Amino acid sequence: MKKNGREEKTFSRRDLIKTTAAGAGAAALGVLGFEDTQAQTRPAKWDKEADVVVIGAGATGLPAAIEAVEVGASVILIDANSDVGGHAILSGGNVALGGGTSRQKKYGVEDSPDRLFADLTDWSVVEPNGFPDYRYNDREIIRAFADNSAPAYEWLLKHGVIFVEKAPDTAGGHATGNSAPRESHAAPMAWPQVETGVPVEGARQTTGSSGIGVIRPLEAAARKLGVQILLQHKMTGLVRERPAAGRVLGITAASQGKVVSIRARKGVIIGTGGHSSNVNFRRIFDPRLTEEYQVAGEPYSYQDASGELAAMAIGASLWGAYNQTGEFGQNVTKAGRIGCQYGYVNLSWQPGSSVFSRARASGLAVRDYQDLILVNRAGVRFYDETQGQYTANNYGSIRPYTQGSYLNAAEVKFSPANFLNAAMAGVGDGSNGGGPIWAIFDADAVKREQWEVASPHVDFAGGYFFSAPTIAELAGSITNKYQARPVPADALAATVSKYNSYVDAGKDADFGKPAPKYKIQTPPFYAAWATPVIHDTRSGLRINAKCQVVDLGGNVIAGLYCGGESAGGFSLHGLARCIVQGRIAAKNAAAES
Repeated sequence: MKKNGREEKTFSRRDLIKTTAAGAGAAALGVLGFEDTQAQTRPAKWDKEADVVVIGAGATGLPAAIEAVEVGASVILIDANSDVGGHAILSGGNVALGGGTSRQKKYGVEDSPDRLFADLTDWSVVEPNGFPDYRYNDREIIRAFADNSAPAYEWLLKHGVIFVEKAPDTAGGHATGNSAPRESHAAPMAWPQVETGVPVEGARQTTGSSGIGVIRPLEAAARKLGVQILLQHKMTGLVRERPAAGRVLGITAASQGKVVSIRARKGVIIGTGGHSSNVNFRRIFDPRLTEEYQVAGEPYSYQDASGELAAMAIGASLWGAYNQTGEFGQNVTKAGRIGCQYGYVNLSWQPGSSVFSRARASGLAVRDYQDLILVNRAGVRFYDETQGQYTANNYGSIRPYTQGSYLNAAEVKFSPANFLNAAMAGVGDGSNGGGPIWAIFDADAVKREQWEVASPHVDFAGGYFFSAPTIAELAGSITNKYQARPVPADALAATVSKYNSYVDAGKDADFGKPAPKYKIQTPPFYAAWATPVIHDTRSGLRINAKCQVVDLGGNVIAGLYCGGESAGGFSLHGLARCIVQGRIAAKNAAAES
């Protein structure tokens, strides 16, 4: 089923009863009835085969494919998209590998695998809202990451990744540990950026940071080694000896209207990138994240939970759910660009991009939230617009810091308030989700911000930007597929009038916005989509230290591996865990008999 551009996987109560009756534990989960991704029967004939089959050509899949070939296995790597890279190619290229890398040593940074492990399992570290960054990490998984982190950095250098020449820092990192800086940055070089269609300019090619600086060198390395890369091949299921028992034998994939069966003589590696684009799946972890919340990386790459669903259909367990619901890091972000559907702060889609016809607008970056107010779908303000979002621990976040000391929490100033929670709180009508969220401003704000309120900067045609000569007419003009009911004109007018009185008073009596500066009074008036954006996936399939997938009974599913954002048990944001776990999975899969 497709809804609002996303593929949604569901299973019915009838399916659940039927499968529960069939048997207990993992066997009962083997035929849960997911619509597109189901347990597959062994084909009469395999169309293709290799020692290792890797699903997803991103930050987990490319390292896995390269590593498997280098230890002697043949590899088929598939991806549903028309190009490699997934979310990783659109990322900031920030790579939090530590434990004693050559770059850390060069700049005098003291680190070790043991220090990295202790940091990423430190129960005592909390955020200002009380949420712990590391407390619910799986120790076995973190130990494997810590021991393989520094070698993964050297491996990237060997395979052509060029890092910006500067000391490790904390830029772009989330939940990377408090004891040492570990973030390095992949240079974009001269590769055309997916979001613009052209390379970054001049000096930024070696001083900027971009995920393309990781993906393109690894793609080149994989192709040089003879990895068979099959694009526009969407995995539709895993083939196991029996629906919920025995080893995994291969996969089925859909390509150009045909189903292809691909045998894996040694193992299958899931690197499909997580579940953030699958509305029903992500709401397992947070019911507030209803369909209006868009996802970083869309519309280039969709994290559809296909890997998780396929593995669950043959008995796999989910793991580490807290790290997804925990309010720290960038699992959800404030909209960085308004007036467009895909407003993730670190992406600005430009007309030169191959996917701009789907993105439709680049959006308006907000320099000063004093220039606008934010209202929910009922036309009512809900919080101080200048507030930020969830924070995350990094090097130097807590000073003084002692690993494992209860006193660390004493160094954190408690602050329970947060824009995102207010945005997602709903509007009191019994429904989940607080969106859509609209930015309301006037012609004077456009001048102050120096915005161009026209295509391709804003999306009139798609229903993400509106203009009108009066506030009442503006409310009536807002028609968007996620706006279930019209914005009440009287409510929006009252909201603007009240806010203007706060400007006169110099005080926001409702939400404490610091000295409101500008009235909304000069036509034309504008409404711009400003709904929060989902980013990270930090919970997924249960794996062990070897990246083997584990079922609900705690048993390894032979021949099935997983890493990166499709795997659970690890709160670290970004590329590092994907790269490390892809390599771990490949080494172990290639060693299968």
